Amino acid sequence: MSWFALQSAVRMALDTIWEHKLRSFLTVLGVIIGTSTIMGVGSIITGLDGAIAQVLRSFGSETLLVYKFKVGIRFRLTPEERMRKPLTYEDAMAIAERCPSVAQVSPFLFPFGGIHRVRYQNVDTYNVELGGTDPLYIMGGHSEMLHGRFFTDAENLHRRPVVVLGEDVYRALFSRLDPIGKWVEVDGHQFEVVGVMRRPRATFPGEQDNRVLMPYFTMRKMFPNLREHLIIAVAHPGKVAAAADEIRAVLRMRRRVPHDQPDNFAISTAEQMIEDFRSIMSTTALVMVVLSSIGLLVGGIGVMNIMLVSVTERTREIGIRKAVGARRVDIIAQFLTEAVVLTGLGGVFGIILGWLISLGTRLVFPSLPTSVPLWAAVLGVMVSVGVGLFFGIWPANKAARLDPVEALRYE
Repeated sequence: MSWFALQSAVRMALDTIWEHKLRSFLTVLGVIIGTSTIMGVGSIITGLDGAIAQVLRSFGSETLLVYKFKVGIRFRLTPEERMRKPLTYEDAMAIAERCPSVAQVSPFLFPFGGIHRVRYQNVDTYNVELGGTDPLYIMGGHSEMLHGRFFTDAENLHRRPVVVLGEDVYRALFSRLDPIGKWVEVDGHQFEVVGVMRRPRATFPGEQDNRVLMPYFTMRKMFPNLREHLIIAVAHPGKVAAAADEIRAVLRMRRRVPHDQPDNFAISTAEQMIEDFRSIMSTTALVMVVLSSIGLLVGGIGVMNIMLVSVTERTREIGIRKAVGARRVDIIAQFLTEAVVLTGLGGVFGIILGWLISLGTRLVFPSLPTSVPLWAAVLGVMVSVGVGLFFGIWPANKAARLDPVEALRYE
């Protein structure tokens, strides 16, 4: 097919589409929805990947999180993981003493489940995240102070009733009041506020800073039934792998794990958690793209239907073209071009709508850096054009097989 013939076919297709604007729009509505869904899903997945990777990397490239099972996105625990014994404070101290590649260790005691409340005068806030740790937590770069200070070693050793609040807990309780020196009630116990932590720069979309931290030994005194420990270890620069091996050896010995049995604990790093998240999201993305392709299938069926109607309506025109010398391939090319132009325009509108979805998501969730990835835009265009080619073949072939004499006699 020559360049001039292609231009003529595209021009004829555009004229036909313009002549039947509403019908053409309704025909490709499924293509528009399918393409925009692919674009929207691609942009949201890209944004989630960037946001979660940023949050996980904010823990630090040298930070290792040691817990009884893997830290990160989990859908369910195995029966064996549910039966594992918690880590202990003594485990954290053993890591600090016997792992030369580890620069510092912070035990983190927390309640497993439940709803917890903080109260100041007549103002309550719920679903706070209680935790007991030591001053190394703030020294390890896991947070910054907005007001006041973090608690000290002396306050930890003497079990002083002091507490440091997350930024959103502070704003919910005190609004713009100075919180330093005020006393709050945490699950029935009185604590003096000595500081407010700044909300982490990297947070999950929609996440609030509901942390309420107190000295480790204070928490053990106030809440003696708590047993769950997370151990935060920071390796010396460039020694993350060595630190992980040393921690594994120490804990296997302390927890009496036989040499032929797997670990009954887990050591997580930021990069490992990012890989776990991406393995989950790759499957999710594939499922969502397949589901969104249903719209493209519906749109393709609509295109095929309208093209068959178009062949019937233009039977006489096809007969005239054949009578003046048009070949079968010319008729096929004409109707295939019309189908591709129709679905291609639907793909363009779908890309614009998908970009608007991405923009709207970014405005609603500022911490979700959505963007339309190149692969989504290319895939949207290729799929929409492919739909036109696939579903336009039968109508185009039907038009090309028409007998010119019968076509000219058609009324």
